[in-house]
Amino acid sequence: MKIVKNISELRALLDSVRAEGKTIGLVPTMGALHEGHASLVRRSVAENDVTVVSIFLNPTQFNDKRDLERYPRTLESDCNLLRDCGATVAFAPSVDEVYPEPDTRQFSYPPTDAVMEGAFRPGHFNGVCQIVSKLFAWVEPTRAYFGEKDFQQIAVIRRMVEDLGFPLEIVPCPVVREESGLALSSRNNLLSDTERRAAAHIYHVLQWSIPFAKDHSVKQTHQFVVDCINAHPALEVEYYAIVDGKTLADINTWAETDFPVGCITVYCGQKPIRLIDHIRY
Repeated sequence: MKIVKNISELRALLDSVRAEGKTIGLVPTMGALHEGHASLVRRSVAENDVTVVSIFLNPTQFNDKRDLERYPRTLESDCNLLRDCGATVAFAPSVDEVYPEPDTRQFSYPPTDAVMEGAFRPGHFNGVCQIVSKLFAWVEPTRAYFGEKDFQQIAVIRRMVEDLGFPLEIVPCPVVREESGLALSSRNNLLSDTERRAAAHIYHVLQWSIPFAKDHSVKQTHQFVVDCINAHPALEVEYYAIVDGKTLADINTWAETDFPVGCITVYCGQKPIRLIDHIRY
């Protein structure tokens, strides 16, 4: 596996790959890699001739500087994991390399990017679109792989791809979970053992809500989830939204869509750590 830190070297390397007619898979990451990322990389390796994994902690998608400062940074172990998964290139640029000048581009895809994370983290998806659009332009991938844990992010990126006309396939990949049910996340490394056990309660409640929803309204199901999670002393719901999985618009009745999804963000612990998850009804 080759570790590349500048854009010109990356583009030169991939120009020769394309000249040979080979397919390129891209897995964008912010580092602190875990088995969830590994599953994306292995799928890309299986489906493409070359796999590029970006490791870049993108500052423009953090509206909370404390969150950015606390985010784990583990480049050496990340590269070891990528080698084991069969990645071809690890692209690990500096902030100055990616943003030699401030990126003033504005992306707007309402309602997809305006609800849930978009409402609670102003500017987050604009930052996501800034970095992902840059990666797509530099790598020119055949396919790009994203974890479904970031359910809303995939919807926003699809809109961006359509808007900017990138000729690539977005490949969503299933959530990978710990044995407890907790969705794998780089932020899990910031949880104590006690907090980690508490965080598993989020997915347990989401699972309980599936049979509950069969005999209850959307509003009742929403309240059930929020009440059950907030009843745990280590957890506090920031938002829970039951939406159409395609448009991300709120639904009022189950009959409104054949793809209802519950999306949740919960604060865990005293610090606290922000965790996201979702469930399909």
